[in-house]
Amino acid sequence: MIAACALVAGTTLIAKILGPAGGSETPLHPFQISAGRFVFAAIALTPFLLAYRPSLKGARWSNHILRVLFGWATVSSLFAAAGLMRLADANAISFLNPVVAMILAIPLLGERVGPWRWAAAAIAFLGVLAIVQPGSSAFQPAALIALLAALFGGAEAILIKKLADSEPPLRILAINNFIGAALAVSIASFVWVWPTPDQWLLMVMLGATMICVQALFIQALRRGDASFVMPFFYLSLIFAAFYDYLVFAQSPTTASWIGAGLIIAGALTIAWRERINRRAAASIQ
Repeated sequence: MIAACALVAGTTLIAKILGPAGGSETPLHPFQISAGRFVFAAIALTPFLLAYRPSLKGARWSNHILRVLFGWATVSSLFAAAGLMRLADANAISFLNPVVAMILAIPLLGERVGPWRWAAAAIAFLGVLAIVQPGSSAFQPAALIALLAALFGGAEAILIKKLADSEPPLRILAINNFIGAALAVSIASFVWVWPTPDQWLLMVMLGATMICVQALFIQALRRGDASFVMPFFYLSLIFAAFYDYLVFAQSPTTASWIGAGLIIAGALTIAWRERINRRAAASIQ
């Protein structure tokens, strides 16, 4: 999971370099960066599909297609935000997706949410306010794009949860990346500019890195309880801050660290309460 964190923070760094902050005379649009992520991820995944040949029989296509739409929107929003603000801030705001998933699980999955998790959600949103600082001179409009990434990511998490209960991981990866590639390329065609050789190389790295992230994430969850493994995912914030400082000499502000701490505290509290609820349900059964 720590390796996945280092790589997922690296994807936002690559997106930032490909965008306006990278200093290129022809920066790429976030939609085009997203297309590179899906296309080259699909290419990197192809050898595994040829080797294992996962069956598509019984695939829940409506859920898959919705998951692809939300996944593409999540990635595009996060890449757009990463190109316009500090990487640590963009990543921290995107960590709201467990809170969004919790709220959406009420109508979509019929889950009940108690006072602990509502309090955790409120703490996390206070963290967003600390980072965004609406109404002040420090307000970052790009933070609203990162907030969109969290909203879309929460919806995607619900769909992944529904799919993971009934379908094999390789099939989920295959459908997500190949349909995502078709969708992303179609939309990117409206903003297409021909990438430089360096930009092509970075997009190849982006796609390959995302496949590695997904594979490491799945393997981490297979080898340990989610309640133990998932908190380590928030280390991606540290990696993002380090990469941003190393490449762009940008450091998170005190408000950024406070906000990130509140968001992570809220997300961890939600994970803790979910663990307690699962144990209680298991003991009843």
